Amino acid sequence: MDFDLDGKVALVTGAARDVGRHVALGLAAEGASVAVNYNSSADEAQAVVAEIESKGGKAKAYKADVADMDETKAMVDAVAGDFGGLDIVVNNAGLVMPKRFAESTPEQWKKQIDVGLYGVIHVCHAAVPHLVKRGGGRIVNVTGDSARVGEKYLSITASSRGGVISLTKSIARELGGHGITANVLAFGLIETSHSDKAWLDKNREKIVRQYPLGRIGVPEDIAPTAVFLASGRASWITGQVLSINGGYAMVG
Repeated sequence: MDFDLDGKVALVTGAARDVGRHVALGLAAEGASVAVNYNSSADEAQAVVAEIESKGGKAKAYKADVADMDETKAMVDAVAGDFGGLDIVVNNAGLVMPKRFAESTPEQWKKQIDVGLYGVIHVCHAAVPHLVKRGGGRIVNVTGDSARVGEKYLSITASSRGGVISLTKSIARELGGHGITANVLAFGLIETSHSDKAWLDKNREKIVRQYPLGRIGVPEDIAPTAVFLASGRASWITGQVLSINGGYAMVG
């Protein structure tokens, strides 16, 4: 299927590894030029850029902490300047700090909300004028199904993700007249380079029983739908939350 991304410019936050990396590679494979955002993973980000370029694509790495509005705006403006505009934003950057709620601290709350919620707000706020200037665009916010069904030890993460869902629905209504769509991808447990391998291996059998499809997710499970929502094929989908979770949460 032609996803109609030739000539499009995409920014993917947290794109140096795992889900963000696969989304960036998927967008590039469909013809988009890709801005690879990272905060601390410079070598991994450059490796993503190199992989895209080795296949004939265009990409550039951009360092910015999305929790910082000034850094974020400077990055978004630089992307638009370097590539001649901006069409697609995929907000993938996040911070998860599992903790019993009663044992969590305000400092931990702030760190997670600053990245998981404010980071999305910052990127969207900086990007919208560029999308409007292009006559339309796509916003895809990547989050987790804990926002919809709750999850033990993820109360603050789930709270920030719930805010992302509300933000996405609201800006979808507000920006639709400009030809801009905004949607959420909510996923279940994804095994990534950040995962606690020892804990996963110890609890894998119990965890897998919660998934009708019989396995934990991997980053490759998320990227294809993100690319679809970023494409012209999804031009009449907005304000929606699409779950990719192996059946863990079946929310209508």
